[in-house]
Parts: sequence; structure tokens; C-alpha cells
Amino acid sequence: MARSEVCELCGSSEDVALIELPVSDGSEEQSLYVCANCKGQIESGELDETHFNCLNDAMWSETPAAKIMAYILWNKLGRQDMVEMMYLEEDELNLAQQAIDAEANKLVYKDANGVELQAGDSIVILKDLEVKGAGFTAKRGTTVTRIALAPNDPTHVEGRVNGTKIFIKTEFIKKA
Repeated sequence: MARSEVCELCGSSEDVALIELPVSDGSEEQSLYVCANCKGQIESGELDETHFNCLNDAMWSETPAAKIMAYILWNKLGRQDMVEMMYLEEDELNLAQQAIDAEANKLVYKDANGVELQAGDSIVILKDLEVKGAGFTAKRGTTVTRIALAPNDPTHVEGRVNGTKIFIKTEFIKKA
């Protein structure tokens, strides 16, 4: 069946783009057309429940990706009543659950001000920090460029100060 370029969630035909599901192998069955409004809300995670009342129709779509996205969004909106009403094939349900689990397990690294940090960011040290085993103090105001995120620990980042690789607690840094 040919798919038209209208938002498969809300039906809008303005500014429609093809996106992949959060967990996808890249096949066309795992992509869907969404408008700029839906896409922006999905990407930011700030969902307007009033707008997504359109999922009442999308959840019955013949397009698996639209049903899976409706399931994911209903879960994010906390609408268990709608989730329980849906019917998904076993493979569709597995894919939707993988996306929900991946989102729940995503580590978020934040500086002392609550600003989200990404690998490659530059940070500023907020207080003098004695570097154990290296024999120097990382001074307040020092800028550390191209940080790395500590694996499995959102309270630490990795960077080089005075040529030495160190781990720094996120409570003592701010994004530059």
C-alpha cells in the first residue's frame, strides 16, 4: 500500500518529513511521516497531550510504525487506559517496548546548574580540586575542552587538565 506524505499521527500535510522509530533497523516499515509539530515534540520530549489526542486515530493505523509510535507516545503521556486499548502484533509490541526501555535507561549527564552535558562539550571547573595521585590542584576557572562522559556514571565526566586525564564530579563543573 502506498503511503502519502501526510503526518501519520495527526493528519497534517504541512512540513512533513520521514523519521525512523527510536529503535529501528532502518527498514521502511520502521519509519513514518510526521509533521514539524509532532516531530518537534517527539524530539524534545515535551509532549502536548491536547495535540496528541490525534493518537486516538493513529493507534488503529494499518502502518506498523504509526501504531508503534502511538504506543510509545501514549506511554510517555502516562495514558495507560489508551495503551491497554491498543492491539499490536508481537514483533510490534517488542519493538515499542525496546524503545520505551531504551528511553528509561538513557543516562543524562548534568552540570552543577542542571544543564545537560554532551561528549565533546567544554566545561569550567567551579572550585579548586586536588587531583589525587597526580600531585597538582585543578584550579577554579580552568576550562576543560572536549570532555568525555564517564561510562555508566552520570555524576562524572572525563577531561584533561595540565595534560593529565582526570575524572571530575559534575557537581563541581558548569558547561562553558
